[in-house]
Amino acid sequence: MTTFSTSDITHLATLSGLTLSGDETEQLQSSLESIIGYVGMLDELDVADVEPTYQVTELSNVYDDDEVRSDGVSREDLLKLAPESHDGQIKVPKVL
Repeated sequence: MTTFSTSDITHLATLSGLTLSGDETEQLQSSLESIIGYVGMLDELDVADVEPTYQVTELSNVYDDDEVRSDGVSREDLLKLAPESHDGQIKVPKVL
């Protein structure tokens, strides 16, 4: 069974941006050990005759060819619809 030291828990909490009290550290230590122990039980399963499942929905990616097409609207027409434009581009408020 995997065990975690108090320093391991404190390090994980620091990496996660959490501040833990002493009780919370002990509780998290116990919880993590239980979780890792539970996941470790998967090692005991016999999966020798189980086929790997890579794709269950039988969907595949559909790609369209990249092609330039004109939908009957020119760039100038679209720029006329914009509230403001500058040098052939739509001017928008600065967002920071």
